[in-house]
Amino acid sequence: MNWRLEMPVFRVFGLSGLLFFSAFSPAAEMTAPASASKDLSEAYAFNAAPAATTSSATHSAQTPSFTSRLPSSKPDVRSSSVLVLDEGNREVLYSRDADAALPIASITKLMTAVVVLKAKQPLDEMLTITRDDQDLERNSFSRLGVGTKLSRGDLLHLVLMSSENRAAHALGRNYPGGLPAFVRAMNANAKALGMTSTHYVDPTGLSSNNVASASDLSRLVIEASHYATIRTFSTDKDFAVPVGRRMTEFRNTNGLVSKSDWNITVQKTGYIAEAGKCLVMQAVIEGRIVVIVLLDSFGKYTRLADARRIRKWLETKHLLSSARAE
Repeated sequence: MNWRLEMPVFRVFGLSGLLFFSAFSPAAEMTAPASASKDLSEAYAFNAAPAATTSSATHSAQTPSFTSRLPSSKPDVRSSSVLVLDEGNREVLYSRDADAALPIASITKLMTAVVVLKAKQPLDEMLTITRDDQDLERNSFSRLGVGTKLSRGDLLHLVLMSSENRAAHALGRNYPGGLPAFVRAMNANAKALGMTSTHYVDPTGLSSNNVASASDLSRLVIEASHYATIRTFSTDKDFAVPVGRRMTEFRNTNGLVSKSDWNITVQKTGYIAEAGKCLVMQAVIEGRIVVIVLLDSFGKYTRLADARRIRKWLETKHLLSSARAE
């Protein structure tokens, strides 16, 4: 399948979302130069005011923070590790065991995407799924049979939207220096971002040795949001690719992207037995950019229900604050 030239993503999120994306919508992906890597962890420091020159900082100065409006009540969430962050001013709105390093399953694939895009490998290059990409440890299901040929861009699309494991492995295998170099790049990026509890051993997340804290993953979500490709692919509802002689349709693993009452800009789900159900998202709530990290949720729908409860909590407190002001 031929790769389509990416165009800037324009979505109406209200003033805050529009200003945010106007800073990150060039035709080409933009990342910090290698010489600036040592400064990235400072850029993601929590509870510190962002640079006054950024549009999000300007909006934060005009709009009261969530923290100033929230009483002592807490959202009724069931996930083991939780972080809710107001990205505009890095205020932690709610946390529970957010510094615990836990298995993160396919949340790993956000970093996989970042490494692929930073390498600037051609997205229209055709890659082949081989036996090396099969999961022999967990025997996870894949509709990408051995011999399937897709562009790097299409594989990345399936990785972010449908959490395709063979696609993620093939991306790592076709990195300069192969899979070992790819994993080293993943860990180097994590270190540059200040993800101090994070360690990767593979690009799929099938290994329980891929670990990170909720605090670390909030940094990864923010970094991933700087890439228009990740924003678009991770929130796409469905996507079809040629597998064999027919088109095969894939769907997003996060049902919330199809809900009209959600404004999700980046997301990724994950699951292995050791990690439980996991979910990370960047969404616009009450005109502010909020990062939500949910790790080790039990049950099929708990992570989605937790996300809804967090949004309702934020919206309810906003309405209560507005009523008091009137």
